[in-house]
Amino acid sequence: MKSRRKHVNPIGLNDITIVDDAKMRKAITAAALGNAMEWFDFGVYGFVAYALGKVFFPGADPGVQMIAALATFSVPFLIRPLGGLFFGALGDRYGRQKVLAATIVIMSISTFAIGLIPSYASIGVWAPVLLLLAKMAQGFSVGGEYTGASIFVAEYAPDRKRGFLGSWLDFGSIAGFVLGAGVVVLISTVLGEEEFLEWGWRLPFFLALPLGMIGLYLRHALEETPAFQQHVDKLEQGDREGLAGGPKVSFKEVATKHWRSLLTCIGVVIATNVTYYMLLTYMPSYLSHNLHYSENRGVLIIIAIMIGMLFVQPIMGLMSDKYGRRPFIIFGSVGLFVLAIPAFMLINSNVLGLIFAGLLILAVLLNAFTGVMASTLPAMFPTHIRYSALASAFNISVLIAGLTPTIAAWLVEATNNLYVPAYYLMFIAVIGLVTGITMKETANKPLRGATPAASDIEEARELLQEHHDNIEQKIEDIDAQISDLENKRQTLVQQHPRINE
Repeated sequence: MKSRRKHVNPIGLNDITIVDDAKMRKAITAAALGNAMEWFDFGVYGFVAYALGKVFFPGADPGVQMIAALATFSVPFLIRPLGGLFFGALGDRYGRQKVLAATIVIMSISTFAIGLIPSYASIGVWAPVLLLLAKMAQGFSVGGEYTGASIFVAEYAPDRKRGFLGSWLDFGSIAGFVLGAGVVVLISTVLGEEEFLEWGWRLPFFLALPLGMIGLYLRHALEETPAFQQHVDKLEQGDREGLAGGPKVSFKEVATKHWRSLLTCIGVVIATNVTYYMLLTYMPSYLSHNLHYSENRGVLIIIAIMIGMLFVQPIMGLMSDKYGRRPFIIFGSVGLFVLAIPAFMLINSNVLGLIFAGLLILAVLLNAFTGVMASTLPAMFPTHIRYSALASAFNISVLIAGLTPTIAAWLVEATNNLYVPAYYLMFIAVIGLVTGITMKETANKPLRGATPAASDIEEARELLQEHHDNIEQKIEDIDAQISDLENKRQTLVQQHPRINE
């Protein structure tokens, strides 16, 4: 039986996507704003956890109040994988833009609803129940938010600038935290603690609605990404059945053919997000409850740290386009393992400058992860399963990472050891290091299943030449392997008495 050789047309200059700068800027702005709103809520929640504990769990011990409030923060992460599966399948089937418009609507409404929930004193146990339901709705929408936004930016970005442009997505995350923290400090300072606990804590959540409307407007005006549109065009040319229902996605294919990529994504996300939640969600509570700083003072320290992170974030992304993504994952992991305990020694020194230095160490290491995550993860999977696969891997990982504030608070209370969070980070650093060593480098390469993307025609010519050089190198490698196999075959033939050439 003769094997049929599939005919593949050579890639030419016309096959390289020239990215429209205006569309790219709109895509990054819309994606980053939605992500900022997501983390605005997380930031607000972390910074008002002490107030929420008193409002929704008034009869408990202060330590238990803190754990209960942070547990309400963590429980929605159980829902995120369901949201990831749901929105991931929709994103691969109907496109990225439609799903991102839907997630920001659900997210803004559920965040706004938290500000409307009556206190425990008014409606009893229904108050924490309604809070949990609102957080679960958030978790469901967020399950498709970050992954969809990172894919959207990655599929719009030129290959040589994907690290820099992707870093702005987590710039939005940090900016959301800064805005959330700043709003909390401003309102609590103006109103005073008594009025803030009475009703002022609700105001930051009300801001989610206008922010969500702006994000929806920006996302609704966007066009579908070039990579996904190419995928749909290929299906149309192939006259695939069921195209009207959108491209079909098989989770079995994701789990069996791309398990290495799944594990890589899980490792990167766990290392990044555990550090993220430890520093930006748990530390305000740690400073106020365990180290007995006033809430505002602890928040101001974290705000200063986050503002510094905003300047470092795009630099990390820019450098990753030059040096690769893997070195930053490895650097962040090694640094976290070696410096976690020294950082917490500084944080526990009771000297403001040293506390700031300890938090700054953790912040720079976190920047090493966040600077490359949004450009690393989407490059792991081909276009037709990218959203489903990435949403699954990401939300499985976040399910673990989201428990960080609750676990850290509980461990500190149970052991009475203020260094337990450092040991926790050291364990996570090992996961990050193994991931960084074993992962494939994706910098300056086309996304899997997509043609190269360039900023202009000159860069397109350079990418085309690099692509052809890469093919030539692969052919030479295959020829060398064939030659080696022929030599091994000849040796084996000579050792057998009845096999002749």
